[in-house]
Amino acid sequence: MIFVCGLSMAAQAQKYRTAAGVRLESDRFGVSLQQKLHERGTLEGIVQVGSREYSGTVLYEWHRPILGKRFNYYLGAGGHIGNLKDSGVFTGVDAILGVEYKVNGLPFLLSADVKPAVHINHDDWVHLSSGVSIRYVIVKEKKEKKKLWPFGRKADDDDRRRKNREQEQQQQQPRILDIFKKKDNQ
Repeated sequence: MIFVCGLSMAAQAQKYRTAAGVRLESDRFGVSLQQKLHERGTLEGIVQVGSREYSGTVLYEWHRPILGKRFNYYLGAGGHIGNLKDSGVFTGVDAILGVEYKVNGLPFLLSADVKPAVHINHDDWVHLSSGVSIRYVIVKEKKEKKKLWPFGRKADDDDRRRKNREQEQQQQQPRILDIFKKKDNQ
């Protein structure tokens, strides 16, 4: 049911262009910056500090609506690099799966996610973290301006005229089966 609702929703999954805020995990604190790249995709950068390490992560995320444009789920992948107190530099790959809600009337986003990571040159090779983010919308999505004239739009009229011309041209072109039709001798 949710899958069908997700397919039938509007094409746009996010209500913002740029958002920044904090990310809280059980053992880490971070800062998050999210930038919309296209209709359903964002690039998110996360800088985190823990008791034994600090790291930076970049994730590409695909957003899909669940219930309208304000509530959506996202999944994505990316990579990270950081510094572990005892071992030095480490790198790895990340995945993310979460839900996000744009608070109606306020410039805030609330999200919760699960972010598994595989590390290279780290004491823990695999790490499964879950986090909560609170972001402030810095740049809002541009709204389509309402027209004063309520009886149609020029672009719609142009599309309608173009389709009519194409249909007329197709009707005038001879077809293969037309050779079997009887022609009227007038």
